[in-house]
Order: sequence, then structure tokens, then C-alpha cells
Amino acid sequence: MGPGAAGRHRTGARMSETVFTYAAPGLKFGRGASHEIGWDVQQLCGGTATGAATGGTRRVLLVTDPGVAATGHPDRIAQQVRAHGLEVVVHTSARVEPTDASLEAAVALARDAGPFDAVVAVGGGSSIDTAKAVDLMLTNPGTLLDYVNAPVGGGRAPEHPLLPLVAVPTTSGTGAESTTICVLDVLALKVKTGISHARLRPTLAVVDPDLAMTQPAMVTASAGMDILCHALESWTARWYADFDAKQPQQRVPYCGANPIADMWAEKSMTLLAGAFRRAVRDGGDVEAREQMALAATFAGLGFGNAGVHVPHACAYPIAGRVRDYRPEGYPADEPIVPHGMAVVMTAPAAFALTHDASPERHRRAAELLGGTGGSLPEVLRGLMRDVGLPSGLAELGYGDADVDDLVAGAMQQQRLLATAPVDVTPDDLALVFRESLEHW
Repeated sequence: MGPGAAGRHRTGARMSETVFTYAAPGLKFGRGASHEIGWDVQQLCGGTATGAATGGTRRVLLVTDPGVAATGHPDRIAQQVRAHGLEVVVHTSARVEPTDASLEAAVALARDAGPFDAVVAVGGGSSIDTAKAVDLMLTNPGTLLDYVNAPVGGGRAPEHPLLPLVAVPTTSGTGAESTTICVLDVLALKVKTGISHARLRPTLAVVDPDLAMTQPAMVTASAGMDILCHALESWTARWYADFDAKQPQQRVPYCGANPIADMWAEKSMTLLAGAFRRAVRDGGDVEAREQMALAATFAGLGFGNAGVHVPHACAYPIAGRVRDYRPEGYPADEPIVPHGMAVVMTAPAAFALTHDASPERHRRAAELLGGTGGSLPEVLRGLMRDVGLPSGLAELGYGDADVDDLVAGAMQQQRLLATAPVDVTPDDLALVFRESLEHW
């Protein structure tokens, strides 16, 4: 066996993959976990309050957004870090659904206030993704667009390690605290895309279900659908051994469905079946909130390694091309389609498309979600209706005339579509979008 041949076998003239990878951040989970962050950050900074990049007191950047800042959680966490002898600078520079412009502004603000020894993100996926981008650009050369996934950006890999990043989610959904992805809208192109590299994975995820207790119902519903689609898409993704073999330097975080990711996805769906409707109906249901936080963590540990596919690829242009839609519970200053909502809008039709690649997996997913004999698309539509989501893309302002443009945006997400269990064509996506205009 020659160099680089390990982990491969030949099928005919094709070398098939036999290796999958798995990685995850350190995890601290449970009610009250956020009260220990001061100690955690101090340990990541070397266990002392001195010896920073400046030669003096170690300095920490805390990134959040104005809405989360108003809850008081970021200030409390900052005070706890300061109590361990570290200097903390709080920036409310994150924007809900980050754009290239908002990320560049956050980076500029951080550079002016630096240097720093660690970064703490407190908030939903938008705050955590903003912190990832800031951390990347504080430690590596070039422009933000250099690192955005091709073909939208340059697809450049970070040259240097990032600062330790502690991610503290205040919503249960995005899984950003576990993943290597930073999602953003590129305004000039009206497309949502991302930056993906193993170095963007947070060093430590601190998941405290108490921080999500104040989420509005629509935020809970949208974020919960993100959890659901993370689990479903990783569960139904192309099996890792169905990819062509890779050399070590070619491996990427999304390696396809695999036994470890399957375990997390299955457990996440089981938790969602019991907790999702309850958490939306009663935000003060402590048990439901805790189970949703655990489901989000499990789904993140799964899809962060297996990957996501068609619903997420379709979600990017849905969110990026929004016109007038303003959902309840979100900032009303500009139109927005929340990420989880954008993802699930096409999920029923997307899983109808992928069904024949693995009928048994689709049936099993429907069962895990509490379906009683119904197909996975039917189970999803019922759940969407029960938690109060829009009835389809038409309610978000899209029509048949928008389909070609949406397809073009989704086809740019080849990194995601490559993980689908079927080869996806523009005609396939057009059918998915048209069947998603009205679900009921």
C-alpha cells in the first residue's frame, strides 16, 4: 500500500472513501452553566490574568447584539469574566442575519479596540457567527471576502490559528456554537453564503437553557426548525463512503452521514418530538426549554460533521432576496426571513426529492418525529402549522416568477448540494421551490 492509500478501497476504476472525521468543541451544558464562564475564559487565557498580547492584563472581546444586550445576559457574563482579573470590552456589533457589511464593520471596531487574548460570543447564531468572523480577521491577513466559500468568494483557508472562542447561545437552534461555519449575506449579490473551515469551530460551547427562556414564540419556532433540519439533513445526507476518496489535505468538515453523526441526529429528533410544540406554546416550560437546548446541541454535533444539503441550499436565496417580510418577534427595522424559517420552507418538498435515495431513513425520521404512518413531508407540514410558521413561500412574498432567481441562488451553494443523497439539478430545485409556495 503506497503513501496516501490508507482509508481507501477501489470499486471498479473508482477509489471510494472509507474514512470519516468527527470533531466538536468542548461543551459545558446545563442550567447555570453561564455563571462559570469567568473561570472558563481565564483557563483558556493560560490560567492567569496577566501576560496578554500587550504584556499586561489579558483582554477579552465579548460580541453580542443590541437585542440580546437588552436582556442583561452579556453584561452579567462580562462582570463574571472581570471578576477573574481579565479586562472585557463589550461590542454590540452583531446584526441579526449578518451581512458582509455588518461583519466588516464589526471587524473594524474590534481592530480599533484590540489586541485581545480571547473572544466570547453571547447571543444567537448571528452573534456567534459575527464573533467567528471577527476572530478570523483579527488573526489572519486579507479581506473577509477572501475567506467566503467559492464561487461567491475566494475560498481561502486561514493561515494562522484563531484566538480561543467561547460561544454562549441564547437561542436553541442554529448550532453555531458547535460548527465550523459562519453564515452571511453578501449584499451586492443578494445571496447568503458562508465561510467554512475547521479553525472557525469554537473552543468551548457553554449551553445554558435558562438563557433561552425569554425567546418570543416565533423565534422559538424558527430556531426550532433549524434544529430539526440540521438533524434531518445530516441523517439523510450522502453516506460518507459514497464519496470519492480524499487525500488528507482535501478533507473538509462536512464528510457525509456517518455512524457518529447519525447517533446525534436520531437523539435530537427524539427530543424535538416531545419538546418543540411545548416550548413554542409555553416559553416558561423549563423542561421543554432544556430539551430544546439539548436537541440543538446534539443536532449541531451531528450536522457539524455530516453536513446539510437541499433545504439549507434553498434557504440562502430565500433569506438573501427578501423584500417586505417582517416576522413577529424579530427586529422590525428591516425585512428579514429568519434562517430556520427559510430552511424549513422548502424542507417538505426537498425530502420528497431525496426520499428514493434512502426510503427507510425518511420513514424512520417521520417515526422519530412522532408521525403515525404519515410521510416525512406530511409530518413536517403538520409541525410547521402547529408552531405557527407561514404557510409557504408565497406568504413570505415570493411567487412563481421568482423561482428561476431562487434556483440560481441555490445552485451557488455547491458545497451544500454536494452532500445531498441525490444529484440535484436546476429542474429539481425549480420543482422544490414551486411545491413550497403553498403548503396548506
